Amino acid sequence: MGKERGAEERTRMVEYLRQQGVHEEVLEAMLRVKRHLFVPPERSDQAYGDYPLPIGEGQTISAPHMVAMMCDYLDLKKGDKVLEVGAGSGYHAAVIAELIGEEGHLYTVERIPWLVEFSMKNMERAGYKNVTVTHGDGTLGLPEHAPYDKISVTCAAPDVPPPLIEQLKTGGKMVIPLGGYTQKLYLLEKKNGIERNKKCDVVFVPLIGRYGFRDYE
Repeated sequence: MGKERGAEERTRMVEYLRQQGVHEEVLEAMLRVKRHLFVPPERSDQAYGDYPLPIGEGQTISAPHMVAMMCDYLDLKKGDKVLEVGAGSGYHAAVIAELIGEEGHLYTVERIPWLVEFSMKNMERAGYKNVTVTHGDGTLGLPEHAPYDKISVTCAAPDVPPPLIEQLKTGGKMVIPLGGYTQKLYLLEKKNGIERNKKCDVVFVPLIGRYGFRDYE
């Protein structure tokens, strides 16, 4: 039997992230996710590089260190119910799915129809059953499944969409990039009010929707 495809590259990627101080639970999850299944076939040889990759229509799959960082900040636990805004290729969702386990569930909203299909096929191929991919305006969240323990937004917003604050459970956490030309990643915690903690400079594609930079409909 030959070695599993991508195993050595994935191990090297995880070792690099370990040196950046990523928590062990997140590293173990990323070691289990076959990132090459979530990139366009012509990019598969670049799947384990620590940089964003284009997936079409100006959209990208985030660099592994950014996925790791956002998952770290959310402090994802087994059994969490999570909302993700921006499914993309499904890679970030797969890492979340590993962290919340079969007893948890991730609902992810994607506005671009072909990416909904792309991420669903990738999820199915990789064997994840605790993820539901939905087509729609992610700035509106998914109120039918609220409240959420954690919310992960993978596009930069002008400000935090009010529906996402409403749908976050008291005691819950949200990671979201805010800004236009220059962006900062924030960790929000819902207590009596909303606590905002600025984390680092980032570069994400813009959030499109009713509470984004422009409506897509």
